[in-house]
Amino acid sequence: QVQLVESGGGLVQAGGSLRLSCTTSGRTFSVYVMGWFRQAPGKEREFVAGISWRGTGTWSADSVKGRFTISRDDAKNTVYLQMNALKPEDTGVYYCAATFRGRTTLSEEYPYWGQGTQVTVSS
Repeated sequence: QVQLVESGGGLVQAGGSLRLSCTTSGRTFSVYVMGWFRQAPGKEREFVAGISWRGTGTWSADSVKGRFTISRDDAKNTVYLQMNALKPEDTGVYYCAATFRGRTTLSEEYPYWGQGTQVTVSS
């Protein structure tokens, strides 16, 4: 079993930056593919970014390309989401998730989830 805890959310003005962190415990972190998802009020949860084990590959949603960067530090059992040039439409609860599957953007393929952290971008 693995536990995930997100942090770093908050309120920021449009154009600002935030860095989210997700620290895991339990099984060996390095074997997991990690992902970030978000859910805005009244909308379905959507994929934001993913990173393979050992950080050899990353992939992200078109809506955040060029603005968000996912990275991981296996020595610290932590995955990060650096968010720059934030827009009001980036507002939502951000979740990190873990899977043994490969390069996937589907939430149903991630069995392990954190509790989420709120990100609010004001205009």
